[in-house]
This record gives sequence, structure tokens and C-alpha cells, in this order.
Amino acid sequence: MRVLVVTNFVPDESAPQRGRWVRDQVAEIRARGVEVEEFAFPRGSRNYIPATRRLRALLRRERFDLVHAHYGLAGWVAHLAGARPLVVTFHGTDVRHPVVGPLSRRLAWRVDLVTAVSRALFAAEDDRPGLPAVPGAAVLPCGPELGRFAPTSRAAARAALGLDPDGRYLLFPADPARPEKRHDRAAALAAAAGAELLTGGSIEPEAMATWINAADAVLVTSDYEGFGMVAIEALACDVPVLSTPVGVAPYLLGGIAGCICAPFDPEIWAAVARPHLDAGDPRVAGAGRAATLAAGPMAERVIAVYRHMTASPV
Repeated sequence: MRVLVVTNFVPDESAPQRGRWVRDQVAEIRARGVEVEEFAFPRGSRNYIPATRRLRALLRRERFDLVHAHYGLAGWVAHLAGARPLVVTFHGTDVRHPVVGPLSRRLAWRVDLVTAVSRALFAAEDDRPGLPAVPGAAVLPCGPELGRFAPTSRAAARAALGLDPDGRYLLFPADPARPEKRHDRAAALAAAAGAELLTGGSIEPEAMATWINAADAVLVTSDYEGFGMVAIEALACDVPVLSTPVGVAPYLLGGIAGCICAPFDPEIWAAVARPHLDAGDPRVAGAGRAATLAAGPMAERVIAVYRHMTASPV
């Protein structure tokens, strides 16, 4: 089986972690014997027409059993280039964005298989509509490669980052400039709990585990999430997670003592956060739950879909 992955999740200096989940999935699929080629192009409206032309030329030169596009606009590029059969995985912003969202919902009726990284993307969330109920639609997450994430010494992590060994730290791992991530909520919680807020956005992927292990808890204060990768990574480190009920958080955090999955309320969240901030090295029993959503098991689900669509044993 030969698969072409199309994506505009291209990292840059401002977001070095962008698209790592797609790259991790591709690596896991290749490790299981599937031949995968990648067609990547940068974000930005000026890049879509040239990418469509280049992809159309590639599809005329070479044969692929299936094309798998990640993100709605990359899916439009693949569709307009004539890719068939075409699987499109939607990731979150492409569904909830006021401009891109309607384009994604229109595309959903034009491809061979609609998939999303969580069930949440098929329902309205925070007054934003979800994907249409296209027959045969599936949930195909891109899990994180958890070999990079495990509990390590909090003292060592803080020393590596130059943080106060006795500090009270909450980690907001997203880009504060993205309004849907709600940095304002994280800042309000830190103030209410008497903690210092660490912020992400430009953290190198290789350093994320160190930042997570340095924190007393990780915050997901978003209005919406397609999946919720960093919450899985935090649980793999047994670090407490406080999250709004977005993406996979209801499943991921359900029943794990020390975590919360609830609408944001600074007083309630601060009551959960304070015991972690007061503890020397607060941990939760999260690694086992995180492992169920890791890149390897999720890649196996994707391969099963590829086999079904191509009637290929490999």
C-alpha cells in the first residue's frame, strides 16, 4: 500500500511544535509497514493555489492507493487536485474557525471519508457548529509519541529551565495570542491560587516534557480543542491536568484523582490547584490512561481504515 499524506501543518520559529502529531502518526504508520509519502506546504492563502497545482502534477506522475489530508484547507487542496480516494482528518480550528469552518463543512460532503481527531468535532461547542453527520464518518486521533514523555525529577526539570526549585508553577502550554486558548482564564486562576503562570507557544517539542515535569499542574482553559494533545502528554508524566470539557478531556481525565474536567470557574479550579501547588512533587496516576491515546495505537486505527478503503492487507 502506498499512501500520500497532505498537510499544511509546517513548523516555524513561532510554532516549532506545529504538526508534530501528524509527523508522529506518519512515523508510526511507516513503522508498521505502510509506505507513506508526504506532501507539505506552508500555511497562508497565497500558498493554496500553487500547492494545488504541484499536487495535481504529482498525482499525474505517481500512483498512490490513497491520499490522506490533515486539516480542512489541506483537504481542499487535495480535493481540487483530484485526489481519490481521499480521507480528510479535521483537527479543530478548521471546524470552529468562523471562516475556515464553513469551508470544512462544505468539504465534508465532497470527500470519500470524513474523519476527526475527536467526537467533539461532530457536535456544536461554545456556540460553534461541528462537522456534518456524513455517513461513514470516523474518529481518527493523532496521538502523541509518548516515548518522549514520562515522570522525571521535578527538581531536575526546574534546574534545567532555571526555575525556582520551591516555586509554585502552573503551565499554560499554548500560545497566549490564540484567543480560543483563553490565556486570560489561566492568568486569573494563577492569581487566585497564588501561583506563577508559565506560558508556552514557542516551546521546542523536545523541551515540552521538561516544562511539564517542572510544573505543579498543566492548564487547558480553552473554549474548544479538537483533541487535546498536551493533556495526554501531561498525564503521561503523571502531572495533574485541569481542563475545560473540550476535545478528549472528558474521557482522558474522568475518574483520575487530582485532575478536573469542568467548565472554568476560578474558585473551583483554584481549590483543585492549591493542594498540588502546596505539595513537594504532586503527581497523579495518569500514564496508563494516556497510553490508550498514544501515537502507536492511534496509527493502528488509521491503518485499519486504509485497509478497508483499499481492500489491501498491508
